[in-house]
Amino acid sequence: MTTTSLSAQPVLSARRRWTVLAVCALSMFLVGLDTTIVNVGLPVIGQGLGADTRSLEWVVDAYTVVLASLLIAAGALADRFGRRRVFRCGLVVFGIASLACALAPSLGFLVAARAVQGLGASMLSPVALAIVVNAMPDPRERARAIGVWASVFGLSMAAGPVTGGALIEAFGWRSVFWINGPIIAAALVLVAVFVPESRGQRARRLDLPGQVLLTLAVSLSVAVLIEGPRIGWTSPLAMTGYALIVATTAAFVRVELRHREPLMDLALFRRPLFAGSVLGAVAVFVALNVSLLLTTFYLQHARGWTPLQAGMVTLPMALGATLCAPWSGALVGRLGPRRPLLLAAGFTTAGGLCMVNLAQDTSVLVLLLAYLLIGIGFGFANAPLTSTAVSGLPPSRAGVAGAITSAARQVGAAVGIAIAGGLVAEVSPTGLAHASRPGWLLVAACGVFLFLVARVSRPVTDRN
Repeated sequence: MTTTSLSAQPVLSARRRWTVLAVCALSMFLVGLDTTIVNVGLPVIGQGLGADTRSLEWVVDAYTVVLASLLIAAGALADRFGRRRVFRCGLVVFGIASLACALAPSLGFLVAARAVQGLGASMLSPVALAIVVNAMPDPRERARAIGVWASVFGLSMAAGPVTGGALIEAFGWRSVFWINGPIIAAALVLVAVFVPESRGQRARRLDLPGQVLLTLAVSLSVAVLIEGPRIGWTSPLAMTGYALIVATTAAFVRVELRHREPLMDLALFRRPLFAGSVLGAVAVFVALNVSLLLTTFYLQHARGWTPLQAGMVTLPMALGATLCAPWSGALVGRLGPRRPLLLAAGFTTAGGLCMVNLAQDTSVLVLLLAYLLIGIGFGFANAPLTSTAVSGLPPSRAGVAGAITSAARQVGAAVGIAIAGGLVAEVSPTGLAHASRPGWLLVAACGVFLFLVARVSRPVTDRN
């Protein structure tokens, strides 16, 4: 008997399967943590390196843009050269880039190092999911495992501000990168001991034109969002940016439809379940990152709080994600994705609405309630979105589907940072609360969109 892997491999024992999941989850926790841990330290980094708010957005988005752009290609490389091998390579690149970030002498150097970090992370996220899918032959067990995997990733995103605030308060902003060292070392040892090697039965060719066009389309879109307020949304430079985005996106679609082995299987988007899960992933991560960045600048600039205090206020968000993420995974495995998606939609919408009248002196209790609601919504969202993306697909397409969903999360993170930064850049501390109100409306709108995603979802046992 063999697993559902694309390559023949003996079935692992139950303990070994769940150990493999734990090892992959540890690595994914690191990837998710580095997506948000830097947010709370942006004001301090700006002071240390002499950077303004708009420049600081690139510290976060250089990571997320590269990560989003290269996720799918990394999955193809793993199928060709071995998933464990690529996974270990990603850990090494991520660790070296983290060291470079910790030693960065200037903002430009830090942004470049963050981009290399994103390169390393791109070799972890889709490969981790492929390893987990490969190790779990039973569909129900696989659904539970994917739920756990997605839950851990979601928890890491929510825990980032608290962890970052504590580290910055105790050791300075560079410590948020130093902390990666021991985790990387432990992960490398565990992967070598417990994770089996696997490959695709037929390795896909690399779609270099598609990869270049996808990277250009994502990078241009984020660049226009970040720089739009400075250059003017109707300026000739902005208009040129819009035209380039349309042109590169159209060229990407054309190349993918004609390529024998495209980077992104656009046929998957004909499935309402898959398309809904991808758009839902974008919405969830837009909401999370808008919330985190607006919170960071509001609390530290408008109210004068320290990074630790700002991080501690988001503890309810981490608590909500911690409690509800595993619960969501269990619900997906037992009942399917619709119920946890409805819960995610309701709580996210309520959390955004709590903040739409944010003022300079808004009660801390209101802030805590909003962050708790958003954290609960985030905790419930990730497992059903990931499970919905891969449910009903053969194993040969599950890895690509998972990679597209992971890329969608990072696109959402990059867009969320760009939008939130555009709202508060060059705004005086006294005007931050009012300037951030449209961002909280956007958070609520993302929650409403999840109701639509829930409508097209169905139990994972109802397969195509």
